[in-house]
Amino acid sequence: MGNGSMKPKHLRRLDRHVANLSIGCAGNHNFLKDSGLGISMISGQADVLCSRLLELEKDLKRKDQELQEGQSRVAELQEQLAVQTKVIAELTKELQNKCIQLNKLQDVVSTQGEHSLQPSPLKEASRIQDTANRRRRAKEGVSAEPTTWLYDLNRQATFSFEKARVQKDSSEKKLITDALNKNQFLKRLEPHQIRDMVECMYERTFQQESYVIRQGEPGNQIFVLKEGSLEVFQQNKLLSSIPEWTAFGELAILYNCTRTASVKAITNAKTWALDREVFQNIMRVTAQTRQEQYRSFLRSDDVRSANVIADEHNVECLVIDRETFNQTVGTYEELQTYLEGYVANLAQADEKRHAKRRSFCGQLTKEVSLEMIELKEKVAQFPPSPFQNLEVVTTLGVGGFGRVELVKVKNENMAFAMKCIKKKHVVDTKQEAHIYSEKKILEQICSPFIVKLYRTFKDSKYVYMLLEACLGGELWSLLRDRGSFDEATTKFCVGCVTEAFDYLHHIGIIYRDLKPENLILDAEGYIKLVDFGFAKKIGSGEKTWTFCGTPEYVAPEVILSKGHDFSVDFWSLGILVYELLAGSPPFSGADQMMTYNLILKGIEKLDFPKIIRRRPEDLIRRLCRQNPTERLGNLRNGINDIRKHRWLSGFNWDDLKVRKLTSPLKRELSGPTDYSYFDSYPPEEGTPPDELSGWDKDF
Repeated sequence: MGNGSMKPKHLRRLDRHVANLSIGCAGNHNFLKDSGLGISMISGQADVLCSRLLELEKDLKRKDQELQEGQSRVAELQEQLAVQTKVIAELTKELQNKCIQLNKLQDVVSTQGEHSLQPSPLKEASRIQDTANRRRRAKEGVSAEPTTWLYDLNRQATFSFEKARVQKDSSEKKLITDALNKNQFLKRLEPHQIRDMVECMYERTFQQESYVIRQGEPGNQIFVLKEGSLEVFQQNKLLSSIPEWTAFGELAILYNCTRTASVKAITNAKTWALDREVFQNIMRVTAQTRQEQYRSFLRSDDVRSANVIADEHNVECLVIDRETFNQTVGTYEELQTYLEGYVANLAQADEKRHAKRRSFCGQLTKEVSLEMIELKEKVAQFPPSPFQNLEVVTTLGVGGFGRVELVKVKNENMAFAMKCIKKKHVVDTKQEAHIYSEKKILEQICSPFIVKLYRTFKDSKYVYMLLEACLGGELWSLLRDRGSFDEATTKFCVGCVTEAFDYLHHIGIIYRDLKPENLILDAEGYIKLVDFGFAKKIGSGEKTWTFCGTPEYVAPEVILSKGHDFSVDFWSLGILVYELLAGSPPFSGADQMMTYNLILKGIEKLDFPKIIRRRPEDLIRRLCRQNPTERLGNLRNGINDIRKHRWLSGFNWDDLKVRKLTSPLKRELSGPTDYSYFDSYPPEEGTPPDELSGWDKDF
């Protein structure tokens, strides 16, 4: 019908009938002219009938033509609608980018206006409020309980899937399964993981007017509404209602989080619930079981676990039996021995490369080490109470943990950064292991690309880390004010981070929280990693399971609780390159779950902005492969593949390592207490309570 050359079958049949009748009408005189039959009356009626049929035929053709014209018009309108929809999408995206640029421009104008006048108390208060507004866009890290807390050897033995199971009938299981599979995040889990979740969910009942979830409170469970009426409120404003057999609250099973909305029972309600600890055990056991299955398969004769059927004729397969494989390639034990030797050879080659690097950078490392030793000896003489010898100059940063203060030695022109961590907050969020890990890792690190730790202190309210003061400012605030960086500046940033990662990975440390907010500039404009709260030491070939990082920067395997290793740092490096060039990270949703769902869709589905050219785009895509084993930096040549990428060709790595490369981010400082490149913060409100459980006895 679309091109007018074909008609529907029923119209073709009708046309044939009409044509036959038309022929009959045209020859009706031969057919009916028989005076002996006396049917002249019938002949007249036939003429009328034939005339009517001819009219109907014309009407039918006219209607058919109108129908074709209508369909053509619909096709044209659909095409126009598609074009207009695409234009609207492009305009919407452009509008969003303009809004982002406008906000950043307002920030710059505001900042320049602030610096142009002498501050008065009123203007200082206004400036602090402006700073607070601008910093709302800063990204914050999130973390579940460390696996050392959740999954130590004693606790692992206590988790039993059989004990966690709750009896349900098959129809109930199907309804819960369907509810979980409708969820955008949960539907990406493997079927047996969903099945185990369903088995372990238990019933919870809520009375009318009670809260299932309360905004502002910590969350620990995911729910599926079985029956009753629930409504969602935010700041006492009704947002929506929750249909029966719908899953909600899923963010809480990933990590410690504060509920962002309330869910209230409008009638008596029944739900199925699952705790975070059970969910994380299910995910961990799944990954560990799969690894063990792979090992067992290689060790022994295995019974086929599935059928493989040829669905076409003449399918050809290349076949090798186990005996021939063992004779040709080797047994599992022989392969394991070979791989151990191969890894040892790689380690030796790596050691030679690092030895060459150490000899090249020997003088710099020696100077750094001597400086650290001298300063550590000096601060070691301070009394246990840090503020007997130190005085606070200003606040350099704030966070949920506490504050970072710029402090100076009394009567001396020597400054440090003091990280003050609220002990009560650490205990409430179960982050004791992370804080100890940060202390232990920083104490063993000596790199020009990582902030130095000189000493720790404690009292009844805080634990303190006395750190190197880097007063060139935060990379994040500089990026915020500029909007984005050019390629030369981005290459310098990537170079510094790559050197830091090379050092950390070589001594078995995974960082896990790369972002502009955790990169700080020293007096020479060189970038240093700060905040090692999520860093962890792992062995070669090992994985860790804690969900931690910053939502926009976490790798897919972290979200899916598959276990992760050093490759997550390379993923985050790709995200950093994107954000430095474009001004914002590639994956950012209206809420954290939306961000995670975007990450799980993959970088392959993402259209890059024109500001990112082909070579940096290639680097980003290769760093952000969904499969960790395929990521640049995690391949045979290790981190050297990043250094040798064509976008970084010509970059002077040797001069960077010895800090002879001029930084495009260097800023002038008037002295060791010049904090002019940092935002202003209000004084701390109130005093945190004492925390005397003793978890910090080794600080």
